[in-house]
Amino acid sequence: MSFEREDFGLLGPLHLNSIDWENSNHRRSIAASLVQGTYILERDRQEKRQGSQALAPPWWEFFHFKLIRQLVDDADSCVFGAIYEYAPPSSHCNDSIDQSPRYVIAFRGTINKPDSFSRDFSLDIHVIRNGLHQTSRFEIAMKAVQNMVAMVGDSNVWLAGHSLGAAMAMLAGKTIAKTGNFLEAFLFNPPFLSAPIERINYGNVKHGLRFASSVITAGLVLATKGNSQTSQSEDPFFILSAWTPCLFVNPTDHLCSEYIGYFEHRKKMEEIGYGAIERLATQNSLGDLFMSVVRRSAEATEPLHLLPSAYLTVNLTPSQDFKQAHGIQQWWRPDLHLKCNLYKYK
Repeated sequence: MSFEREDFGLLGPLHLNSIDWENSNHRRSIAASLVQGTYILERDRQEKRQGSQALAPPWWEFFHFKLIRQLVDDADSCVFGAIYEYAPPSSHCNDSIDQSPRYVIAFRGTINKPDSFSRDFSLDIHVIRNGLHQTSRFEIAMKAVQNMVAMVGDSNVWLAGHSLGAAMAMLAGKTIAKTGNFLEAFLFNPPFLSAPIERINYGNVKHGLRFASSVITAGLVLATKGNSQTSQSEDPFFILSAWTPCLFVNPTDHLCSEYIGYFEHRKKMEEIGYGAIERLATQNSLGDLFMSVVRRSAEATEPLHLLPSAYLTVNLTPSQDFKQAHGIQQWWRPDLHLKCNLYKYK
């Protein structure tokens, strides 16, 4: 039954009965659990589960968080996010608490249920069309992030999201980073809109396709924007590089797996002496550039999914199917086989 997949006592990370905030596995698991809490908040609303019947509270209360606000979509009144406050008992205070957040703002992804699917799916289309910034849901989310940062400072706020919610958190993080506020962010299975090159099993073929794509993209950038030189202090992509969100992807999830090749290819291009080409290509989307050519516009919309820097974690644990590879549940398992790399834009 569906409620069994929502019950913390059956599915949650019960092994985390003692939290070490300096442990990256604990931080990842808790962030994922808080995102799951936003999913279950909406499911509780849909199923009219209240009071002792509600299944959402254990997803944050187990880790000593309080729900201080639900983020509600103005189009269909669904819950798409939540703001949590960390409130541990004095007996749990230790040195590692310095690494804990004061507040976490979490966003869920798409729910395939009638009460929310129509609105969620329309947001998915906006992500595909690179228009998430134009939606009222994002405006509500962004306002909540800005208000919280203004109230407590950027070092006290975490962002977290899964799938569509990861896109929401990424866009909020990028937007506020441009004002000099860098939030710790946990982005689970964030969508990367590109041809699924990472699914090709032949390394040389993958590298050849990525190299060709980089050359074409860089050429289109020069054709549409010219060869004007921009100093690092004026380069938005370089300015954004100070923000290093944590990305969590699964290689068998075609919606996010391209982040693996995106960062690895950029490193390889630097190593073989084509860094200048890749620096142009890495911050531009081929699809958006083509559209700007068709529209005869000198400006292409900044691609949501492209990032200068990231701490990338890849789950190499075998997945049974796409649903498992894309699911939020994988990220609090204690037995994961993970590969982690830090990528910094230069």
